[in-house]
Amino acid sequence: MKSWLRRFHPLSLCFLMVVALCSRVPRPGDSVCWSSSLTSCTECLKRGPQCAWCFKEDFLEGAASNYRCDLAENLLLKGCGQEFMELSEAKVEVDAIISSTQVSPQNISVQLHPGSQASVIVAVNQLERYPVDLYYLVDVSASMQENLDYLKTVGVALSLRMMQHSSDLWLGFGSFVDKPVSPYINVHPSKLNNPCSDYEVRCRPAHGFHHVLSMTGNMSEFTRVIKRQRISGNMDTPEGGLDAMLQAAVCQTAVGWRPEAKRLLLLMTDQPSHLALDSRLAGIVRPNDGLCHLENNIYTASTEMDHPSLGQLSDKLLENHIYSIFAVEKQQYQWYEELVRLLPGTYLGKLGLFQASSLIELVVGAYKKLLSEVAVAVSLDGRASSRFWVSVSPLCPNGSTANQQSCSGVQPGQTVYFNITVGMHSCPDNGEDESITVTVRPVGYNESSVIRIRSKCGCRCESARHCQNSGTTLCEETGQEQRDSSLDPSCQSAGSDLICSGRGVCECGSCVCDQSRLGTVYGKHCENDDFSCPYFMGLMCGGRGDCVLGECVCKDEWTGDSCECPASSSSCQSADGLLCSGHGECVCGRCVCSDSRRSGSFCERCPACQSTCQSNMNCVVCHVAYGLSRKEGGHCNKTCTTSIHYTDNGQTGDKVVQCMYISNNNCRYPFQITAEAGQTKLHINTRTECPSSGQMGTFLCVCALTVLCGLVVVAVSRLLLQKKNRPPGGTAVDGVYNCTDKDLSYIPTTNEKTVTYRRDRPPDHPVEMNTHISKMPFPDPWH
Repeated sequence: MKSWLRRFHPLSLCFLMVVALCSRVPRPGDSVCWSSSLTSCTECLKRGPQCAWCFKEDFLEGAASNYRCDLAENLLLKGCGQEFMELSEAKVEVDAIISSTQVSPQNISVQLHPGSQASVIVAVNQLERYPVDLYYLVDVSASMQENLDYLKTVGVALSLRMMQHSSDLWLGFGSFVDKPVSPYINVHPSKLNNPCSDYEVRCRPAHGFHHVLSMTGNMSEFTRVIKRQRISGNMDTPEGGLDAMLQAAVCQTAVGWRPEAKRLLLLMTDQPSHLALDSRLAGIVRPNDGLCHLENNIYTASTEMDHPSLGQLSDKLLENHIYSIFAVEKQQYQWYEELVRLLPGTYLGKLGLFQASSLIELVVGAYKKLLSEVAVAVSLDGRASSRFWVSVSPLCPNGSTANQQSCSGVQPGQTVYFNITVGMHSCPDNGEDESITVTVRPVGYNESSVIRIRSKCGCRCESARHCQNSGTTLCEETGQEQRDSSLDPSCQSAGSDLICSGRGVCECGSCVCDQSRLGTVYGKHCENDDFSCPYFMGLMCGGRGDCVLGECVCKDEWTGDSCECPASSSSCQSADGLLCSGHGECVCGRCVCSDSRRSGSFCERCPACQSTCQSNMNCVVCHVAYGLSRKEGGHCNKTCTTSIHYTDNGQTGDKVVQCMYISNNNCRYPFQITAEAGQTKLHINTRTECPSSGQMGTFLCVCALTVLCGLVVVAVSRLLLQKKNRPPGGTAVDGVYNCTDKDLSYIPTTNEKTVTYRRDRPPDHPVEMNTHISKMPFPDPWH
């Protein structure tokens, strides 16, 4: 051996070693996906999102199964086709069927493997004008007496001011004090019903929350309710405002929040509020359940449950799309300033006194401020939220992409885009697939975007032998579920390129439709649902058809986008059997008149049209001109549109229209119009009445005498009026009256009035006041 080595120069040995290193074939160990302990596809995909598993049966025949796990590009180079690879790539599906006006898209499906992530874009559009619901939640403890008085004029004035920003403002009202238990209130029997008995003033009992007025657009009703409110009383300084806020937010039906409106909850108080765990002082240890507990508009669980935590209150405000506004006095401003930082979509206003003008400026300013800031809150639903993560990056209209979750200064008509990235850390210990829901909710908006994440922790096949065939035959032979929708065309409907209409998965040749929070998806190819078609009269497709891929398929007797129109035109037939009386067409079961002057259910009314007599007058004039001769009457065919008949006796009956033509020589020509079996006939009476010459002369004399008498009466009346207005002994200045000394003595120089004021509070104020008001000096000439 030594003699053999001596034959080679040392440089030759180095050259051989370099050649050996450079010609070495890459091994699977060079890949981050390869491991000697890998035995299954599931273990391979857990190595990372870049790893893939090849389930081709004859792939690297004779090699161990761990060679099947590698980077996708390496597997392609080794002869594994793309159709034989199990990848851990993320899949994103956007449901574009559901329409929205503010937030889009609203329904997104994402499939993730361990270590993978996916990004979606959610657009939030700021509309021009919103309907607004404003709920006043007022502290009615004794210190708020003056503030209640200021509220009496807020309703109408605020409505007029908000017209600049919203054409539809509704107001509601509720009150609160504190939990009606010791030590928060005096539980002495004489104090329970009247906490102000020591001051000889009648107060209402203390209460946790009282819903007084549901949302209404009647400002007079709002003002009337405010005027009826009375104060109450309690013992400690903090109040139960946060407890009442939660009830006002979750009791949707009772309060009357409108789903399409911007919702503002205005809390008015002059004291801080109790927080969670404060109720232990009263022996109340049961946590707040966040549900509505109103009976007869009274919060019945106030003495049974603790105050809500700030996190719980924040979730309920977001869940019910409510902006909150705190109107507090200056002394408590700093306390609430720390609190509102934990409540998204909240505005804090500082007021010296709750005067009407200050409150109006506060509400309008808060409305403009809250709407100009667009923020999103992201929540993960499910116990497996620790295995997933979410990040938010906004793109503001001004082009900024700050690392935050909101944009400020957004103007009406602008759109804010949020890049939502979701990722998966790991699979559960049992290795089973799971699903969670991520809700992207813009603060204060009544629309949201829902991202449904399906984790993919397993593979379609755990061994190459089970994946050599495809379709239903393999499923029937092995009992293995086949989830690759690209392998079975039987899940495609005719003329569609989508598998299961894009709303399901193909399993063993049959579609398994996705579950939607909005409703039910069903059908052979998941083509039907009960939520994505237009509604009519509160029912989808008007209850007269089926929803197929977002379009209504109506029953035979109905038509229209929402099956709102009857297919038959029988509802447009008038009493004479004509369609819309012959003056219109039938559109969606209703007559649309061809002449804008016509109206009525069947276009039968036309006040501006000529009457039946006027429309036939030219025909009668023509026949009179030809002497009512049947022989010569044919020259009037161009003027007459109806059948002409001469008669000696007039026609009578219910359907006969009596008319009269009077010529220039005062001759009277009566004629009648009849309608029988849809045919109109004109009957001209040949018996003519013409006045004699003597009658004509008498008529002219009577007219002249009547005019002459009228002129005489007018002249005499004018002379009498002038004589009556002239004073005796000469003329005087018109309109001036000279008062005598006696007259002036009866004119008082001062006015004295006693006014009595009554107050419902004990301070020492005078109850009567005399006022003396000096009158203006009385001039001699009095006009």
